[in-house]
Amino acid sequence: MERAMGALAARSHRRPALALALAVLLAALGGFFARTLRLNANLVDLLPGSFASVQDLRALEERFGALGWIAVVGEGGSPDSLRRFADDVAPQLAALPSIRFVEKQRPGAFFRDKALYFLSEDDLREVQRRLDARLTWEKARANPLFVPLDDEPAPSLDFSDLEAKYGGAAGQRLSSTRDDYYLAPDTRRVVILVKPEVTSADLDYSRRVVDEVRGLLDAQDLSKYGPGFHTEITGTFQKKLDQQQQILRDIAVSSAVATALMLLYLFFHFRSALAVGLVLAPVGAGLAWTYGLVAGVYGQVNLLTGFLGAILGGLGVEHGIHLLGRYLHLRAEGETSEQATREAFTHTGGAALVSALVAALTFFVLGTSQLRAFREFGVIAGIGMVVLVAAYVLVLPALLGLTARWGWRPRRAAASPRESSMGRLLVRHRLAIAVVSAVLLVGLLTQMRRVKFDYDFGTLWDQDLPSFVLDTQVNRIIGYSQTPVVVLTNGPQEEHAMATALAQRQRERGRDSTIDFVASLSSLVPGDQPRKQRVLHDIGRLLDQVPESRLTPELRAQLDLLRQQTRASPFTREDLPESVRQQFMGRHGVAGSFVLVYPAVNQSDGQAVRALAREIRGTPVEGDGRVAAAGESMVMADILEMVTHEAPLIVGGTTLAVLLAMWMTLGGLRIALLCMAPTVVSLLALVGLMPLVGLDFNYLNILIIPVLIGTTVDAGVHLLTRLSSPGSDFVEVYSETGRAIAGGLLTSALGFGALFLAKHPGLNSIGVLACVGFATNLLVMLVAFPALLLVLSQRKRRKRRAEMDTAAKERSATPPPGHEHATPMR
Repeated sequence: MERAMGALAARSHRRPALALALAVLLAALGGFFARTLRLNANLVDLLPGSFASVQDLRALEERFGALGWIAVVGEGGSPDSLRRFADDVAPQLAALPSIRFVEKQRPGAFFRDKALYFLSEDDLREVQRRLDARLTWEKARANPLFVPLDDEPAPSLDFSDLEAKYGGAAGQRLSSTRDDYYLAPDTRRVVILVKPEVTSADLDYSRRVVDEVRGLLDAQDLSKYGPGFHTEITGTFQKKLDQQQQILRDIAVSSAVATALMLLYLFFHFRSALAVGLVLAPVGAGLAWTYGLVAGVYGQVNLLTGFLGAILGGLGVEHGIHLLGRYLHLRAEGETSEQATREAFTHTGGAALVSALVAALTFFVLGTSQLRAFREFGVIAGIGMVVLVAAYVLVLPALLGLTARWGWRPRRAAASPRESSMGRLLVRHRLAIAVVSAVLLVGLLTQMRRVKFDYDFGTLWDQDLPSFVLDTQVNRIIGYSQTPVVVLTNGPQEEHAMATALAQRQRERGRDSTIDFVASLSSLVPGDQPRKQRVLHDIGRLLDQVPESRLTPELRAQLDLLRQQTRASPFTREDLPESVRQQFMGRHGVAGSFVLVYPAVNQSDGQAVRALAREIRGTPVEGDGRVAAAGESMVMADILEMVTHEAPLIVGGTTLAVLLAMWMTLGGLRIALLCMAPTVVSLLALVGLMPLVGLDFNYLNILIIPVLIGTTVDAGVHLLTRLSSPGSDFVEVYSETGRAIAGGLLTSALGFGALFLAKHPGLNSIGVLACVGFATNLLVMLVAFPALLLVLSQRKRRKRRAEMDTAAKERSATPPPGHEHATPMR
C-alpha cells in the first residue's frame, strides 16, 4: 500500500498537467452539483420515517394541517387601543390566501356562561344543597320568634372546592381570565393568533406566509393606536425562520474564521505563502468533490453537516502538514523533488492513509446511528476523509512537480525545523514527567463520576433569539402552551373515550402529571344537559329567595354570576364559538377527530418531555391499539431516547472498529494498542476534566467522543512510524514529527473550533468540547506519551543489555566444545 501511494505520487509529480486537469474537472463537477445544496434544520427530519412520532406527525399534517401559529403582537398602546388594533387587523389577516383562520379572542364569555353544565349532576345537587341550607338558616333567623340555642355559623356559600375540582377541565381553563382578548395591560401587549394552512416544516411556505403577514402589518397606519405603537411577529413559523437564518449565518462566519485562522497558522508553520497554497489546494479540491457527492446522495445538509466544510478542512490540512513537512525535510537533506515526493508519500503518506481510513471507519460507525443528523455527519465525514487523502495523492505531487520545474527551492527555515528543546527535556526527565502525568490522570479519573448529561432541549436552539424571547412572553399572556400534543382518533366515540382516559390519567397522577389540561370537542360539550338544566332551574329558584342584604359584596357578586349561569340553555357542538370549533377542524374545513393535550411542563426540559411522552403513550386504550400522539414534544422525546440508547453503543463500536482496523493495517496488536493509548488516555482525561471546567454532555456534543477517537489516533501512528524507522533519533524525530502533530491537532481543532463562534448553543458546545478534547490530546501526545515511550524504551534496552551480559557470562564460563581435550601446540 505504501509503495503504491509512493508510485502514484511520483507519477503525478512527473505528469502534473494531467493530474491537475483531472483534479480541476472533478472539482468543477462537484461544485456544479453542490450549488443546489440547501440547509434543512427541521427537527422531525432528524428521525427515521419508521418512528411512530414521525408517522403520527405526518398523518397529523395531512389531516389537521399546520401545527403552531404565527403570533402577531401589538405593543405600546392602552388597553382600549390594543383591543381596537385586534378588531381592525384580525379580519384582514383572515382574508390572506394562506391563512386558515385567525383567533383574536378567547372563548371565555361562552364557557363562563355555560360553566355549570360542566359539573356533574351530583355536584350540581351539592350546590343546590348548600343554597337550600343557607336559605333555611336565613329564614329561621328572619323569624322574630326564633331563639338560637348556640352560635351556629351560617352554612357556607363558598364553592371554591368545586371550582378547584374542575379547574383543570378544558372549559374552565379556556375561561379562566376575565379579559377575553389576549391582552397584557402591564406589558401593553395584545396577541392575535394566526393559523396558516401548511406546516412550518416547509420553510419556503413559512417564509412566504410570514412575509404576507408582515406586509399587511407594514401597510397599517399604526399611529392611530397611540404614539410608539408597533408590531412584532413570533410563533412557530417565525422561530423556524429565525433559527434557519441563524444557522446559515453561523456556517458562513465559522467557515470564514476557520479558513482565516488556518491560513495564519500555516504561514506561521511553514513561513512560506507558496507552502500554504500547496497545503490548501488539495483540501479545496477534496471538499468540492465531497460536497458534489453529498448533493448527489442527499441533496441537502442538516444542522451538523452544514459545518463539515470547516471540520473536514481542518482534518485535511493535518495530512498536508505531515506530507509537505516531510517533503521539505527530505529536500533539505539533498534529495530531488521526485525522490522526496516518493519518499514522503511512501512512509508519511502511508501513515496518513492509515489514519484517514481509521478516521473514516470511525465516522462510518457514527453513520450507523438512526438519528439522521449523526448518520449523515458520519457518512459524509467518512467519505470526505478518504476523498481528501485521494486529493492529496493527486494534487500535491503535481503541484510539487510544477514548483520544482519552476525552480522553487524551500527556504531553510521551512525545510528544517530547529531541534526541539522539549525533546531534550523529555529525554532527561522522562521518568519524572511520566510519573506526574500518571498522577494527574488518576486525579482526573476521580472526577469522571461528576460528569452530567444536560437534558435541556435549549441546546437545539438559541433561546435568546428575539422571536424565542417574545414567544415565551406570548405563552404567559395566553396562559397555556401554543403547541399542544395532538392525539389522533377515529370518530367521535373514540375521541370521547381518549379524552376521558387522558383526563382520568391526569387526575390519577395529580401533581406529578405533566398534563395541564385536555381538550376535545366531546369534552367541550358535556353530556346529560337536559337533566342538568332541570337542576339549574331548581338552583335558580333558590337563588331568587336568598336575602342578599345579609351577604358580603363578594358573595353577592358570586351569586349574581351563579344566577346568570343557571339561566344558560343547553348547547351542542354547533353552538360552540367558531374560534373553538375551527381548532378541531381538519384541513379545508373537513371535520377532524383530535384530542389536544396541553403540557404542564417546560418543553425545553428533556426529562420532562420524556415524562410527558410516557404519560400520554401510557394511557390505556381499548383493544390492542396505541395512542397516536403527534407533536414536536413527542419527536424531541424520541430524539432523547435514541441518543441516550445509541451513545454507548456507538462509542464502544467505534473503539473496537478502530482497534481492529489499526491491528490489520499496522500488522500487530501490540503496536495498534500502543498507537491507541494516547487517544484513550486523552479521552479519559477529557471526561474527568469536563466537570472542572463546567462542561456537560448534551444531545449534539456527545458525537465528539467517537469523532475524537478517529481523528486523534493518527498522531500516535505518525510518531510511532517514524520512531520505528531504523537509526531514528528521538529528539530529531520529535522535533519534526512533534511539530507536525501539533500543527495537525491545532488545525483540526480550528475546524471544530469554528463552531465555538456559533451563536447556536448546541453547535457552540460541540466547538468548545472539541477544542478541549484536542488540547487534552495534544498534551498527552507531546508530553505524557513520549515520556512513557522513553521509559519503556529504556527498560527494554536495560533488559536487552542484561540478557546480553548474562549470555556473555555464560559463554565465558563454558569452554568451547572439545577444548578440554586440546593439547598444547609445539
